Amino acid sequence: MAENFRVLLSDTLAPQGIEVLKRYPQLSYEIRTGLKPAELAGIIGDYDALLIRSGTKVTKEVIEHAKRLRVIGRAGVGVDNVDIPPATRRGIVVMNSPLGNSITTAEHAISMMMALARHIPAANFSIHAGKWERSKFTGAEVCNKTLGVIGLGNIGRIVADRAIGLKMHVIGYDPILTAEAAARIGIELVALDELFARSDFVTVHTPLTDDTRGLVDAAAIAKMRKGVRIVNCARGGIVDEQALADAIVAGKVAGAALDVFVEEPPPKDHPLLKLDAVIATPHLGAATDEAQVQVAIDIAQQVADFLIEGTIRNAVNFPAMSPQDLEVIGPHLALAEKLGSLAAQLITSAPLKVSVSFGGEAAEIKPDAITAAVLKGLMSGFLDEEFNTVNAPYIARERGIVISETRSSEANDYRNTLSVAVHTSAGDHDVAGAVLQNRAMRLIRIDGYRVEAVPEGYFLMLHNRDVPGVVGAVGTLLGEAGINIAGLKLGRDRVGGTALSLIEIDSAASQTVLDKLRTLSAITSAALLKL
Repeated sequence: MAENFRVLLSDTLAPQGIEVLKRYPQLSYEIRTGLKPAELAGIIGDYDALLIRSGTKVTKEVIEHAKRLRVIGRAGVGVDNVDIPPATRRGIVVMNSPLGNSITTAEHAISMMMALARHIPAANFSIHAGKWERSKFTGAEVCNKTLGVIGLGNIGRIVADRAIGLKMHVIGYDPILTAEAAARIGIELVALDELFARSDFVTVHTPLTDDTRGLVDAAAIAKMRKGVRIVNCARGGIVDEQALADAIVAGKVAGAALDVFVEEPPPKDHPLLKLDAVIATPHLGAATDEAQVQVAIDIAQQVADFLIEGTIRNAVNFPAMSPQDLEVIGPHLALAEKLGSLAAQLITSAPLKVSVSFGGEAAEIKPDAITAAVLKGLMSGFLDEEFNTVNAPYIARERGIVISETRSSEANDYRNTLSVAVHTSAGDHDVAGAVLQNRAMRLIRIDGYRVEAVPEGYFLMLHNRDVPGVVGAVGTLLGEAGINIAGLKLGRDRVGGTALSLIEIDSAASQTVLDKLRTLSAITSAALLKL
């Protein structure tokens, strides 16, 4: 029977988005808007998904009560109204819909820049008051001026493209974009201080994070040329509001255009609102009919796809995973979790370091999700917490586990290999597996011993001296205990040395059976594994 999912809409969503949810019989939805955080916390435990806009505050308290919540979907770009770390720790995917309002927000930034340059709001107000003050509102051209774009994501790139169309010279700063990639879209990539120094107009298009809060502060403004104009249609707090007001009063900054504030709505006595050189709008960047419809459709579809198919798109706390990605890496994810689980059954103390190695064609796979699956399998074996691939890396790092990844495209006996090495205070263990061409999984190594087994079901793992008669003695003992052997894999370090026997059995062996196995003269250890 298909699983049913409950979706809560705590902000108003365009009807077209609701129509998306209606297409899926597996989904039921409720609309309850205007909830305060405490009220939301009181009901959130009944829902699998939460759809929000900017009005809902998803606090740590809300997340603590979200016992079954799997995904939070934000209709729009900014997720600063969601407490991301607690959500990640609980394994909740947080998604936004960054493309639906990108054009709208970019167009608003360009409109604000033009209105600021030509004093359009003040001139409009003046003429409505019956005045004709042409000389008072002499403006500045944007043609041939330099626009500095801070943040070259979707919106920043669209702003740059429109500005190039206005014959502006566009320079940009983005810490993860290469100069070559920027040049391909007509942007000169520069250091942040250089952007401040060269720009006639500065516009910000970054998310609000600890790194970007106060990014344009008094020190940054001091590096700018006199008469610069500043535009912020991104998030309140990226521009230091008091520093901006002081710079306008001092004549350093010619004007500012703001669509966002730290406190919204801003207080009536806000220093920036007292200045004629400041134009402001009430967070209208995404406020067009087209954008509201598109972000509603986008986020509703993303949430539906995640709940029903497991597809992850535009998540801010987990790598994107399309159906095509899942098709390719699905067996690797399953193998990774099984290897992590196997490693957990080998270690006797908490892991200090986990190394994940990708070999052959697997070296081309995006590592984040695979490593997360390893950690999920590993930590589920020794920590009494709920893990999934979203929160496992977060909790691992929280507990001080060092995580590393290596890749090698060198060919070996298998086209795709995945290896997991775990370092603990009591010693090291390593396991490895492979994905075959038919997408089947194989376990290929345990602690240096070569084996080949399907990693599914119960196994007895025996270490023994490599002498005759061991297999017969073990078979007899298991037969007397009523345990059927489904398969047997042997590995050894050398003839007459130490061997590892991996015996697939149809049912779990009791502690009594394990104790009897350990009494056999050649057996040095015996353990039950479940994969």
